[in-house]
Amino acid sequence: QVQLVESGGGLVQAGGSLRLSCAASRLIFSINPMGWYRQAPGKQRELVADMPRGGTTNYADSVKGRFTISRDKNTVYLQMNNLQPEDTAIYYCNAGGSSSGIWGQGTQVTVSS
Repeated sequence: QVQLVESGGGLVQAGGSLRLSCAASRLIFSINPMGWYRQAPGKQRELVADMPRGGTTNYADSVKGRFTISRDKNTVYLQMNNLQPEDTAIYYCNAGGSSSGIWGQGTQVTVSS
């Protein structure tokens, strides 16, 4: 079973950028999809972006044009630009989909106004 470890979170001012990384314990070319989710305090976990193998990348409307997901042989990235306070959340990497997939431990992203 693949294990996922996120990194790259932190505190940033509004308008700033962060790049999250999700390192997998094995090659992920066969895992479909790979994605990023987030959970803000008092809210449900929501999809930020996912990347099906060979398919169309999906983004939440709230991050379109600001966030970019990418993947290589064993890492998934989330480039986040023009961050806003409403992006503050714990960000989780996911392998295989939200219903039966595998989750990382999460990384905190805090955006100050």
